[in-house]
Amino acid sequence: MGVGFVFYMFGTITKVMVEGQFRRLLGRRKLEKQLAALKDHYIICGYGRIGQIISREIAKKPLPLVIIEKSPDLIKTIEEQGHLFIEGDATQEDTLLKANIQKAKGLVATVSSDADNVYIILTARGLNPGLYIMARVVDEEAERNLLQAGANRVISPYHIGARKMAQVILRPAVTDFIEVAVHRGGMELQIEEIPVRAPSRVTEVPLKESGIRQELGLIIIAIQRASGEMLYNPPPDARIQVGDILIAMGDPQNLNKLEKMLGISTA
Repeated sequence: MGVGFVFYMFGTITKVMVEGQFRRLLGRRKLEKQLAALKDHYIICGYGRIGQIISREIAKKPLPLVIIEKSPDLIKTIEEQGHLFIEGDATQEDTLLKANIQKAKGLVATVSSDADNVYIILTARGLNPGLYIMARVVDEEAERNLLQAGANRVISPYHIGARKMAQVILRPAVTDFIEVAVHRGGMELQIEEIPVRAPSRVTEVPLKESGIRQELGLIIIAIQRASGEMLYNPPPDARIQVGDILIAMGDPQNLNKLEKMLGISTA
């Protein structure tokens, strides 16, 4: 009786272990397929406080993203939140390749070490020369190194946070307006940037004849030309050109209509 019970328990434990390993194997294969299918996605390197906020904002669009993190505790958090992830070191080429970096649209290097961010940027730039790379800087003296490594933009969270706090004190009404328009989802007002990728009925016609204001109730705050020139408060006779980026403000649903009008999928 005692021997039979021991064998029964051994068999049960073995079954649980095998089933657990099988589920993990299936989970890994599913994850690998999802990663291989990624295109025009964003790679977030580091899932600390800043990485979590960035990931949440990108996922809200929604846009595809994958997170690279090496902390087992943070990996559990990522799994619970349902994000695609790779457990590994973002400074390593193999890890970035697993994230399908050749087909990625952008990368954010937000680990807490400036030296590690330099390595991430150097490796990422070598694997995808056209990738848009943004980096967090801890020591502002390291900003030059990050730019020389290949970052398109370097951000100091401390500097931005301090400037915003100053603006709240000096211009509270303006700050509240920007907060509502840019950061709060589900509001009646939103500011969005919309690329003009192909000809449409609103291109190569004067802004006043495009119907953007009359039909959609949207305000074009600025137009960034393909050359990089920024046209602020464009005049009524300004023409929208292929390659422009429109900075538009208005109702979120009408912004989506403008995106569709310009051939951009909002799904």
